[in-house]
Amino acid sequence: MEFAVGSGWLIEWLMVDWFLVAQGEDAGIRQLVGLVFPMLAIGLLFYLMLIRPERQKQSTHQQLLANLKKNDRVVTVGGIKGIVSNVQRSADEVTINVDESTGTRIRVTLASIARVEPGEAKASGKSK
Repeated sequence: MEFAVGSGWLIEWLMVDWFLVAQGEDAGIRQLVGLVFPMLAIGLLFYLMLIRPERQKQSTHQQLLANLKKNDRVVTVGGIKGIVSNVQRSADEVTINVDESTGTRIRVTLASIARVEPGEAKASGKSK
């Protein structure tokens, strides 16, 4: 097919181009679906493997902090172990008794409590 200037070659070229696009529309949709489906699958895996477990972990930690009470054995994010002696939720602060023999206490933020250790803490070292 030879195009001569002035004989409407642009119109013929556009019509041929439109015809080829019309023939390939179905293939284009298949390519689009072929591209979108893996992206959705990756997004779903990302959600199931990263986002959802992290949200569950945060929810569990928030519940742990909400149930924190006096005489709980705790471990801070820095690794300090102690017994809760006071919880001030309004000030977002917890007082921890670190050493019973010297009465050493530290104040930490509520969010710095990493976990509560199982078992009851000794009341104050006095036995009846």
